[in-house]
Amino acid sequence: MTVFRCQDNCAERGYMYAGLEFGAECYCGHKVQAPNASESECNMECKGERSNLCGGANRLSIYRLELSQESARRYGSAIFKGCFRRPDNVTVALPFSAVVQNMSVDKCVDMCTERDKSLAVLAGDRCHCGFPTPRFSLHEPEDEDLCLHRCHGEEFESCGNDEYFVVYQTQVQDNRCMDRHFLSTRAKQLVALASFPGAGNTWARHLIELATGFYTGSYYFDGSLYNKGFKGERDHWRSGRTVCIKTHESGRKEIEAFDSSILMIRNPYKALMAEFNRKYGGHIGFASQAHWGGKEWPEFVKNYAPWWASHTLDWLTYGKNVHVVHFENLKRDLFSQLKGMVQFLKLRVSEDRLLCVEGQKDGNFKRSGLRKLEYDPYTPDMRASISELIRTVDSALKKRNMSGVPEDYMPR
Repeated sequence: MTVFRCQDNCAERGYMYAGLEFGAECYCGHKVQAPNASESECNMECKGERSNLCGGANRLSIYRLELSQESARRYGSAIFKGCFRRPDNVTVALPFSAVVQNMSVDKCVDMCTERDKSLAVLAGDRCHCGFPTPRFSLHEPEDEDLCLHRCHGEEFESCGNDEYFVVYQTQVQDNRCMDRHFLSTRAKQLVALASFPGAGNTWARHLIELATGFYTGSYYFDGSLYNKGFKGERDHWRSGRTVCIKTHESGRKEIEAFDSSILMIRNPYKALMAEFNRKYGGHIGFASQAHWGGKEWPEFVKNYAPWWASHTLDWLTYGKNVHVVHFENLKRDLFSQLKGMVQFLKLRVSEDRLLCVEGQKDGNFKRSGLRKLEYDPYTPDMRASISELIRTVDSALKKRNMSGVPEDYMPR
């Protein structure tokens, strides 16, 4: 146990606080429900980090967590989705409902979980269960104050009312987008899913597979990804059985082997850190502080930053029919960005599948939301050269009448 490991585990689950006890125990929660004790009573060293204290005997060292924007707010195992206006024709939008005595979040979530529904929807003393559909897409959240109506069976939680519903996502898996197959007839065109390493290629493959129902392929073979369910990983990239092929290659010959491409671009400051973490910690691991502080990081930036720019420039120059997707825009507006990718692949768009994808967008290979470094690893010299590379890519995109890089690429 280390302080960081406990904080990371609690942040990943969307909790506000992390508490350490007895040098090796980690607790997570949303409220601190005990009086302060003297700091001297938290006197036990962490088992995995002698330089830090991890509580004491019946004493907790408590940390408030700064959760990243995408970290979920939770109530037990359920994820809080927000406050939403009552849908038209509620009985069609949310097919199961019941009046609950002494309504609480727990009771509604348990009821919908038992009925194998992924949404638990509280409306005063009535609980509705269902799935996200075009009738109730969860795309237009309302101000949470409109849902302020205390639950009869729970003093501190809101249960919504007749007009504004409080929505939680249960642990039930929405299976409407889980079936995946190889293409039944060989694809006539080879479509690349091209990106610089660390730009979200694996995540994009996960989204495309769920949204289309077809496997994606790869220019490489990665056994760990195959074991995580990417069955197209084993196919030769020219097999024609997959809807697109992951590649990090650049250079004219490799690019011209494809008939069209989805080009993923990510903020280089984030992409470089993500790839450095992957290189030294695996697909969902992290590089150690020793790697960040040693010679590996400056050497990595010197070699990889120019490649971030040349990769994009090569695909824009030699690629035939290039569809650019910015990682940040995909995160911000998953539904419409992913819909555009499916349309580019010339496949049928199912809105129910896209809504299903939104509910399980992270897959099982996303690094958790807690910030991993207490300091900025980029020196002023690194920033100056990366900013110049960003400007070069921005200009190349605009020359081709495409939108430039998102504003947040440039440091403030």
